[in-house]
Amino acid sequence: MKKAVNHYDWVSVTLHWASAVVIIGLFAVGLWMVDLNYYSSWYTVAPHWHKSVGLTLAAVTLFRLLWKTVKQQPAIEGATWEKALAKLAHLVIYVLLFGLFVSGYLISTSDGRGIDVFDWLTVPSMGELFPDQSDVAGEIHEYLAYALIGLATLHAVAALKHHFVNKDNTLKKMLGVKEK
Repeated sequence: MKKAVNHYDWVSVTLHWASAVVIIGLFAVGLWMVDLNYYSSWYTVAPHWHKSVGLTLAAVTLFRLLWKTVKQQPAIEGATWEKALAKLAHLVIYVLLFGLFVSGYLISTSDGRGIDVFDWLTVPSMGELFPDQSDVAGEIHEYLAYALIGLATLHAVAALKHHFVNKDNTLKKMLGVKEK
């Protein structure tokens, strides 16, 4: 039987915090991009980077889920209801992320063009799969983004509550701090 771990490994910690920064950045850029007009010098540059970073995050998220299945995770701390809510919140965060990845893909490829990822590779388009695909997917993308940011905020507040109120190791574990 494996010995229980009491902190996350450096790969998990790095993926967690890098994903958090990227998600916040993509949200901020997404809010800014919707107000760009055709004459802005950022009109094509910002969406290119948003899509490229978003698709890279999709690949990183897939790797992160795979990593979670092969690497032992520390136990979740707190009351039974807190543990259940934490598991549900993590599941919903991943569902929202994949909803964002799919809706972003549908927005970007409805005209039949693939998505160039940092000019390294092109993710092919499946074309318009349903009427008004880019508009419908765009609205879904927006709602999912707000939901993700809201849930991530609650996630952060919960971690701070565990740290300052419960005085347990929840936050320290995700900072990679090892118990003595």
